[in-house]
Amino acid sequence: MQIHQIPKIKNSDSDNFFLLAGPCAIEGEEMALRIAEKIVAITGDLKIPYVFKGSFKKANRSRIDSFSGIGDEKALKILEKVGKTFGIPTVTDIHDVKDAEKAAEYVDVLQIPAFLVRQTDLVVAAAKTGKVVNLKKGQFMSPESMKHAVQKVKDSGNELALITDRGTMFGYQDMIVDFRGIPVMQEFAPTVLDVTHSLQQPNQSSGVTGGKPELIETIARAGIAVGVDGIFIETHHDPSIAKSDGANMLKLNYLEDLLKKLVAIRSVIKNF
Repeated sequence: MQIHQIPKIKNSDSDNFFLLAGPCAIEGEEMALRIAEKIVAITGDLKIPYVFKGSFKKANRSRIDSFSGIGDEKALKILEKVGKTFGIPTVTDIHDVKDAEKAAEYVDVLQIPAFLVRQTDLVVAAAKTGKVVNLKKGQFMSPESMKHAVQKVKDSGNELALITDRGTMFGYQDMIVDFRGIPVMQEFAPTVLDVTHSLQQPNQSSGVTGGKPELIETIARAGIAVGVDGIFIETHHDPSIAKSDGANMLKLNYLEDLLKKLVAIRSVIKNF
């Protein structure tokens, strides 16, 4: 697929990388609109194609008392409002087959979580909605194996697939990005680098995932340097009070400076 095929995408002719960014989870309307407004302004100035990201629910939780959402329909309507208010595409992740058609009524891109990308019924259900499908590479999968996930989308009559790399498990509590996998996956579909989840530290004894957000810029700059098509960033005004994945999110105030650096790197490497 081509990036301009994402509905409502802006600046697709800028020859920049594209950006999927927003909070980990939709915590409320005010926070979602506030974050979207800030990112829309930044990406507009920098001519970066932008998709707003927010999970309408969080099904993959370490503990039963972890935040899982504010209610499916309520969160999906907020995502719809973000898209209509700013005229931008939106993406959310789905966890069950029944979520595919439901979420497709409100958003432009359906995301398959990394732990679920081998679930054929889920991938096929997403593909059959006709929406763009963002396939997150399983932490346990090789880059080469993502060919089959993309093929499931295509075999379901949908050519609109993206791949997002979010690191590979290294031991029990760390993620490693193998940049050799980027060009491999680009043979199958446009490839995005998730620079926040790649820095997670899962399986903490507390049951709350940790992270190394101080390395977000390092991972992002390297990804742009090797020619990744897009960047995925979870961001929040105050990650310390975020209800999900705060330990590895980027503080929103740091986003503009980071994106300026990435655009500068992109302008250099695109001539090679």
